[in-house]
Order: sequence, then structure tokens, then C-alpha cells
Amino acid sequence: QVQLVESGGDSVQAGQSLTVSCEVSGSTDRNLFVGWFRQAPGKEREGVAGREGVAGINSAGGYIFYNKALQDRFKIARNSSNNMVFLHMNDLKPEDSGIYYCAAYFGFPSGTPGMWTYWGQGTQVTVHS
Repeated sequence: QVQLVESGGDSVQAGQSLTVSCEVSGSTDRNLFVGWFRQAPGKEREGVAGREGVAGINSAGGYIFYNKALQDRFKIARNSSNNMVFLHMNDLKPEDSGIYYCAAYFGFPSGTPGMWTYWGQGTQVTVHS
């Protein structure tokens, strides 16, 4: 069973950078995509549907997609052993605040959060002005 554990969330000042990490375990399937989503404050009532897609990457790292509004500041990457997926966030803004979730899907997913099969518990990112 796929397990995802996020870490690295923190409280930072606007303009700073932060990297959050997702530890992936339970599968070595090369078809496993891993993505990052975020849920802004006030959207908890919407559940998974309220989570905004940030970026995704396949196991080999050859297929990467970004939220176009964030791609200039955010970067997704995997380590060589494919057990960690990172989200590098630069020039953070207060509106980037929220809970950042790691998700996984077997196959070729879209940015729609409801189709992703596995989810971590999230890590809190707070950006102060």
C-alpha cells in the first residue's frame, strides 16, 4: 500500500524560500505519479476538491507538470532512489499559505485532486508579510 508522509512545513517571511518533502513508500511501480497540492485557509469545508494542484512528476522524472500560475516560483523534483519528492518554493507570498499535501496516482493523472488515489496528511506552510 502506498504511503505518503509530508514534512518541512514552516512559518517564513514573504520573499523567503522553503522546501517541503514527501516520503513515498509501498510501491516501486514506475507508473506512479506523485504530486503536490495545497489547500488555502477557509477551504477546508471543500475537502479534497478544495485542494489546488501545484505540481506533479512521474517516477522517472521525465513528465512534469505545473500550475501555470506557480511554475515560475515553484519546482518539483525527485531523488535518485525515487522515494522522495520535493517541492522547492521560492519568493513565497502570503497567498501561498496553506496546507501542502502530497498525493499519488497510478497512471497519467490530471490536476484534478479528486482523481488522485493516495494522500498524505499534509504539512503547514505559513508565509508572513
